[in-house]
Amino acid sequence: MSQSQSITAAEAISTYIEAKDRNRPQLMKHAFVQDCELEMQLLTDAISFPSSVHGLESVTDVLVRNFGLQYENVRTFCLSRPESDRLPRFQCDWLVGMSNKSDGDVRVGCGEYTWEFDAAGDGRVKRLLIKIEFMCVLPASYQTPVLQWLSAIPYPWSSCGEARTGLPSIDALTPIAQFLRRDARN
Repeated sequence: MSQSQSITAAEAISTYIEAKDRNRPQLMKHAFVQDCELEMQLLTDAISFPSSVHGLESVTDVLVRNFGLQYENVRTFCLSRPESDRLPRFQCDWLVGMSNKSDGDVRVGCGEYTWEFDAAGDGRVKRLLIKIEFMCVLPASYQTPVLQWLSAIPYPWSSCGEARTGLPSIDALTPIAQFLRRDARN
């Protein structure tokens, strides 16, 4: 991607979300630079990822290919949007929901993204820190209400208030409800 084909911060993020949620690894080269870095900070044992990964192919394997082998019905939401097209850095809370392909269990998680962009170049992501604060695992019997709730949230850009609307009253989702009551940081 050349400077004349630069991408905005919002476009880079939404391209990543489309690649991950729809299992389209070919899109990752449009969102991330070749020598990108991924760092994962897990505050839960309910999901596993390597703590760090380097290079576009490895990042694509972790975030798209391997993820797509295990999960479906994935919907990821950024709970704030960049206010400028070109940024060196952007931090936002996120929410994700998905079902496990093998057993139908539902997972709903939340945390924080810290994006660092190639602001001097074409604007693609050069470093991504994903902090996973909560990952709630629910039995397959909850799949319908959870997926209905997720499908009603504006995608992929939303807010904590919009995400709270229609949140199913399921005890296992209490950490998610509490997270969504926090004030947005951006």
